Amino acid sequence: MAQRRMHDMGGLEAGPIDRREHEPTLVERRIDAMMMILRDKPHALWKTDENRRTIEGLPPELYDGGAYYQRWVESMRRLLVEKGVLSDAEIDARLAEVRARHRGAAGGGS
Repeated sequence: MAQRRMHDMGGLEAGPIDRREHEPTLVERRIDAMMMILRDKPHALWKTDENRRTIEGLPPELYDGGAYYQRWVESMRRLLVEKGVLSDAEIDARLAEVRARHRGAAGGGS
């Protein structure tokens, strides 16, 4: 019998589900918008099944330890690299620029 993957929760006790509605945060809305843009036809970079495959293929520490939209971000990054749109180095460099700009703004700089 095949071993279950971490995302296969069918029939397992997982505790109560919080069904309360919540207002998405600004970060959640931005992540959702990025995903919509990257999957917009006719120039979509990937399909729903590719996104699902990537999320379900995340290592357990990322899949179980991350929030819903954190998994989306990691999936986007992996697919952008897989498709040759960006490299890990390019993504890391851009993140470093954004973090530096954010630190400068938080410290009163420009």
